[in-house]
Amino acid sequence: MQVRDKAAEARNEVQAEKREKAEGRIECAPPGAERFAYACTIDRVQSQDGLFLTLRHPDGGFRRLLVTTDGRGVVAADGAEKAVVTPLAANLIEVAIGGARYRLPATVRGAGPGK
Repeated sequence: MQVRDKAAEARNEVQAEKREKAEGRIECAPPGAERFAYACTIDRVQSQDGLFLTLRHPDGGFRRLLVTTDGRGVVAADGAEKAVVTPLAANLIEVAIGGARYRLPATVRGAGPGK
């Protein structure tokens, strides 16, 4: 018999509602921000080199990432700073780069019920 975690279910519902109201924005904490907010936008461009993501901050700053197919998730597409990827759930990763943090939808390999 599986026990339901009502508090976790309620938090998940609130997060889902926030995502729906975000109107194309992603959750981020730009450099200097202490908390995550649905303040950044994401542009996706498919090229012969792969899928590039441009994550735009409210102040006009941005980061470019390349989606990998080798299980790493994403890597920095330009610049010398390395993107640090942390799986948060089966469908969510956190990417930290240059003092900014982003929460992105993703398929996390090996994640699933009971893992």
